[in-house]
Amino acid sequence: MHSTYGNVDVLQAACRQEMWINPLDAKTRGIANGDRIRIFNARGEVHIEAKVTPRMMPGVVALGEGAWYSPDAGRVDQAGSINVLTTQRPSPLAKGNPSHTNLVQVEKL
Repeated sequence: MHSTYGNVDVLQAACRQEMWINPLDAKTRGIANGDRIRIFNARGEVHIEAKVTPRMMPGVVALGEGAWYSPDAGRVDQAGSINVLTTQRPSPLAKGNPSHTNLVQVEKL
């Protein structure tokens, strides 16, 4: 179900794909609400809009899952597909999809 409805206009409008970031972290990086940002790690990179909110604690960012992969000519995702930043390795115990956190860097584009 996670990305099944990724192309439904009403759902896209109701739940925008944005990266949530704490105001202190945003200020340090020169990021304002609605700015286009780069989220990246060794696995990949995503370009998406920022949502500056005190709902996130400093040092933590959040990006919802469910967006379809939408690469540009350089193969950088422009839609917020979290899969670009996660591993495909199965979990050690259950040998299934792991639920985990990911270390990323964030910068303004």
